[in-house]
Amino acid sequence: MMNESMNLIMVGRLKRRRRFILVTCLLAIISFALCWTMLMLGNTIYPVSDVISVLLGEQVKGASFAVGTIRFPRMVAGVFAGFAFGISGYVFQTMLRNPLANPNVIGITTGSSAAAVFCIIVLHASSTFVSIASIIGGLVTVIIIFLLSKGNSFSIGRLILIGIGIQAMLNAVISYLLLIGQHHDVPTAMRWLSGSLNGAKMDNLYALMITVLIFAPIIILLGKRLDMLELGEQTATSLGIHTDRTRLILIISSVLIIALATATTGPIAFVAFLSGPIAKRLVGIGFSSVIPAGLVGIILVLASDLIGQFAFVARYPVGVITGILGAPYLIMLLIRMNRKEEL
Repeated sequence: MMNESMNLIMVGRLKRRRRFILVTCLLAIISFALCWTMLMLGNTIYPVSDVISVLLGEQVKGASFAVGTIRFPRMVAGVFAGFAFGISGYVFQTMLRNPLANPNVIGITTGSSAAAVFCIIVLHASSTFVSIASIIGGLVTVIIIFLLSKGNSFSIGRLILIGIGIQAMLNAVISYLLLIGQHHDVPTAMRWLSGSLNGAKMDNLYALMITVLIFAPIIILLGKRLDMLELGEQTATSLGIHTDRTRLILIISSVLIIALATATTGPIAFVAFLSGPIAKRLVGIGFSSVIPAGLVGIILVLASDLIGQFAFVARYPVGVITGILGAPYLIMLLIRMNRKEEL
């Protein structure tokens, strides 16, 4: 009887492992295909051979500028920002055990946005200074939210409520800044707030790339501990997890990469909100969905950018498309949560 139970457990684990590997590989293949599509499509469609030649450093008439200077940085920005938004959203939703507890809703990206808009509207600062201020704004916001929600003990509900309140306050600040801004500054601020890959340059992407390459592996390595935190404070502690230390490392790593992503592309709507739930549904239980969530984030950003560029007569920033895709999901989630409360 015991052997049969063990066999069933092993068979179930193997099935879940195969599902995890299959889903992750499929998401990686889709991401890779979208990267090549980003490089090939534009006003002029270049064949794969020309794109490869440009990436290898060869000079190809027309393609060298279009692919190397415009499309490649745009693609790289989408990949690293999408991965950053995806895994950061998953970390906060899992750690706080609430699908609404993502960096967009609890005010972290809004803090970055408020700092950036202040620099654009009031200080008329350069793009580099705006990026630095955006990072600092995100870090300061998360520190304030954490300190206000700490109390005598850590409270998930208190953190979410305070985060939502901070977000509402910062949105009011952004609206006021836009009202008092000069006409030539407001379009720049609005373009940044909408979330866009337009005008991405490699020189401005190195900070994001380095930060993601350093801190994303830390989050991935802590994936199992993150899933244990979802079981609750007492259960995680009984399983040998140092909850405060693990939570602190995850928060710092997530905030840094999402602050850099927001500073680079602006707050691309709903990517952090959608990536985790989609990845969890695809992967199922038994394995951490950190990597799949990052890949889903890449797919959402790149696919939405392609839709915004080529699906309509006018061209729309990527954040507009992700906002359209994410709004119905948010409404359905709120309706579902309301029904659970009624039951």
